[in-house]
Amino acid sequence: MFSRIGTSELILILVIALVIFGPSKLPEIGRSIGTSIKEFKKSIGSISEDSENNNKKEN
Repeated sequence: MFSRIGTSELILILVIALVIFGPSKLPEIGRSIGTSIKEFKKSIGSISEDSENNNKKEN
């Protein structure tokens, strides 16, 4: 999905975010997005581990 976003599009998104949220809020927003992505990946990992454990128990 993000592989199609070029440099100019990324710069445009950052400028729009800067205008909307202001420079003081951007680090906070970046942190919260990073934390959310980390938690999402952690949840996906635990779901796949649970699925693998259930498959092993069935065999």
